[in-house]
Amino acid sequence: MSLSPFLSQPVKSFFRLSDVQNQALKKLGISTINDILYHFPVRYGESNPGKLIRDIVGGEQVTIYGKVTGLKMGKSFKSHAPKAEGYIEDDSGRVKVIWLHQPYIARLIQNESLVKVSGKVSDRNGVLGFMNPEIESIGALPINIGESLFGESVQHGSMPIYSESKGITSRWFFHALQKVFKHPDFESVVDPIPEEILARYNLPSLRTSLIWIHAPQKESDAQVARKRFAFEEVFFIQLANEQRRHENSIHKGFIIDKPIADVDVFTKRFPFPLTDGQQKSINDILADFKKGQPMSRLLEGDVGSGKTAVAAVTAYTAVTTRPKNQGYGTLQVAYMAPTEILAKQHFESFIKYFSHLPISIGLITGTGCRKFPSKLKPGGWTDISRSQFLKWVANGEIAVVIGTHALIQKAVKFKHLSYVIIDEQHRFGTAQRQKLARKQDIIPHLLSMTATPIPRTLALTMYGDLDLSLLDQMPMGRKPVITEIVAPAKRDAVYEKIHKELKEGRQVYIICPRIDEPDPEKEKAINAKSVKEEAKRLKKDIFKDYKIDIMHSKMKPAEKDDVMEKFSNHNVDILVSTSVVEVGVNVPNATVIIIEGGERFGLSQLHQLRGRVIRGNHQAYCYVFTESQSDKTIDRLKALATAKNGFELSEIDLQLRGAGELYGGKQWGISDVAMEAIKNIKMVEAARKESRAMIESDPTLSQYPLIKQTLEGREEIHFE
Repeated sequence: MSLSPFLSQPVKSFFRLSDVQNQALKKLGISTINDILYHFPVRYGESNPGKLIRDIVGGEQVTIYGKVTGLKMGKSFKSHAPKAEGYIEDDSGRVKVIWLHQPYIARLIQNESLVKVSGKVSDRNGVLGFMNPEIESIGALPINIGESLFGESVQHGSMPIYSESKGITSRWFFHALQKVFKHPDFESVVDPIPEEILARYNLPSLRTSLIWIHAPQKESDAQVARKRFAFEEVFFIQLANEQRRHENSIHKGFIIDKPIADVDVFTKRFPFPLTDGQQKSINDILADFKKGQPMSRLLEGDVGSGKTAVAAVTAYTAVTTRPKNQGYGTLQVAYMAPTEILAKQHFESFIKYFSHLPISIGLITGTGCRKFPSKLKPGGWTDISRSQFLKWVANGEIAVVIGTHALIQKAVKFKHLSYVIIDEQHRFGTAQRQKLARKQDIIPHLLSMTATPIPRTLALTMYGDLDLSLLDQMPMGRKPVITEIVAPAKRDAVYEKIHKELKEGRQVYIICPRIDEPDPEKEKAINAKSVKEEAKRLKKDIFKDYKIDIMHSKMKPAEKDDVMEKFSNHNVDILVSTSVVEVGVNVPNATVIIIEGGERFGLSQLHQLRGRVIRGNHQAYCYVFTESQSDKTIDRLKALATAKNGFELSEIDLQLRGAGELYGGKQWGISDVAMEAIKNIKMVEAARKESRAMIESDPTLSQYPLIKQTLEGREEIHFE
């Protein structure tokens, strides 16, 4: 984080590296000394890392290191359950290992590779072995079992274990960091966080924290160091939030003040009553519209909770308001969706909401433009040329403009853009609102929407510059999805239930982790169901009398649209797909979803996929198939089955696993250490309090030049 010249020095100029090591560091995202220092250990192992095979005893929990041999797939003798089996060898002997219901282990681990195995030693009539142990490939064996992995130079009880790549091991990181710490210029590293803030929360300095996190003398050293770096990252995220909030507050926004009676007339046309959550969210947004400052609000609602209806009602108030000092025309609304399928769906929805009004609605995607109403098709839309579409948007004739990323191209110019709605905001890149609002003196209002349930601590951190509205109720008539976690032995019983649904005229999604079958010649090919082969198997053996089609990410957008249209029109009974349907069109008649290999999906994905069958008023079912026998995996999947809604699920997952798969660093662009902090509400609130006070007293950070430099040097993270 510090901008010391020493820390910006390239790694390759500081260490002698082979080509393989250079590539490994590049793969790990490490190019400077600073990158190495911020490549924190993923965990700490004991300095006594394991036992020799000759010393293991039945019933004890142990770790052994060795070479794997004779690894193969097969079936158990009695139950015929799929399994992987093989041997682990070291200089003292060998022992048999079996993984029941985990045949893919034989493809993930290569024969003759070096491995670490941890588990309980089984004893069957004096024959020792392991059943379903944890296994991981390692680059090299420990120097000496029973002594420190790093030799006598490590005088403490734990060793740092890092994310590795071929040629760069945990051992390499340890010795590389020792060289960095001993370099005279390491003393020049300046802490970006003011001393008074560190003292207030009993946090160590940057140099101390770096040493403690990489080479802790005791467990508490590492914990305190991680706490400091977690605070640091959350603090800088909050600072960026507070700066954006401050900048926003000094700009003018469009004043939209629609009589509530007019809004009530509009909503009474809906075929459903608004929920309390929808009504409150609408009221919050309309109150923001009257303030004269640009709104920044996050609308968080579970899948199927009615976010589009809130967007439509609030958009109505804008597109029925005249521009200031103008007796004709209306203000404009831009609605940006993450996929073409979803953009088209919103276009159709808005036509239903606005068809009784003299309002023009446009759609722009990478494949073309549409406009409603059409002079040629009364009550319908028509395709129009891109040039004509852009002309009508620029002169304000199209009031509601719906689209994908095509909306933020330079050629798209608005006359009176007053309100921007962005769906599934974390899927987008940086600063969409600024791009949409260019060349306007007045900043448009912003509503970000997400169907990913977010724990309060994460919302406070990542969306600190946005006000929050929640939709935590389902529209009237919606029934909760019945979710079951299904073991291999119960697969046939589930197929029988699905046959009954199909006979009732319902439709089915079947989700597979892969598109194609794995190459059997590749050792590391993962043994998981594929869309293409599963569709063939189901048609041949299970659902012979029903129409089956497939969809996956390698298909062209037009091909995917064609398949979804057939499914929507019930020309297809069963859609076998990858998770590409996670965000897709609504098919109210689809009441069943099977998810193959449930352990391979994050909870967030599973929850989103389940949401595909919550759109109608028929009872819906979600069957999550898993071959995993891991208690941790089963507990995680059970949380999916027992949580009443996505918000409860997010809190369960946060406590069960930390930020983990539901809110992984890759999705949010922050480190694992910062994600750990999300579990600590006091830390998040402390960072928020300090950043807010700093920006309130010094909005330009002129008194804090190092903080300003650090903030400008960070990769900007936007969640709009």
